[in-house]
Amino acid sequence: MAERRRWMLGWLGLSLLLNFCVAVAAQEHHANSSEPANEASPAGSQDAQRPTPAERNPRYRISRDDVLALTFPLSPELNQKITVQPDGFISLQNAGDVYVQGLTVRELVQAIKKAYDGILHDPIVDVDLVDFQKPSFTVLGQVGKPGQYDLRNDITVTQAIAVAGGFAPTAKTQVFLYRAVSSNWAEVRELKLKDLLNGKKISEDVHLRAGDMIFVPEKFIAKFKTYVPYNVAFIPPYKTNY
Repeated sequence: MAERRRWMLGWLGLSLLLNFCVAVAAQEHHANSSEPANEASPAGSQDAQRPTPAERNPRYRISRDDVLALTFPLSPELNQKITVQPDGFISLQNAGDVYVQGLTVRELVQAIKKAYDGILHDPIVDVDLVDFQKPSFTVLGQVGKPGQYDLRNDITVTQAIAVAGGFAPTAKTQVFLYRAVSSNWAEVRELKLKDLLNGKKISEDVHLRAGDMIFVPEKFIAKFKTYVPYNVAFIPPYKTNY
């Protein structure tokens, strides 16, 4: 009887050991099979969220209401002057509609050649921008004339603030420059212009790009004055004749 009990205990222990080994092996197999996916997923999500670097010398991209002049040197009957529609399409003569919003001029030429591929053999197309969206910058906050201004030449942040009427009496000299990096990302730079205004660190005055926005915040003392009117006439204490 005792020998039979020892035999049963030994068999039970062996069975538990085999089950444990099978479970460990299955767990390791599942981990190995899912590990590449887990490693690839964070990298993919980080790549999707990481902003792409801005182009050093970006080319102009076609926008709505731009006016384009198309010239066909070998087929002048197809010469046309067209306007980009609000939905981003243009209507080509004998070739239908083509979506052009966001294209550079070079990309637009290729798109027009492709549209006329069934009509013309290897067409030559010239595209001229007759009227287009002017590059601009925006100044907001404590300046004389906040608003949007045309970027007509190469100017710096301090020059842009001067164009917008200069600093208001309530303005801080610590301003913020917002610059688009991509369609979903923007770079924010803090610029301390006090040294620049005193003739120091002139080289740190940032040159503007099209689409930049400058925000000039308000001094704390100006906010404090709004709620605590401290310019109040002095009233002497009441005197008695006791």
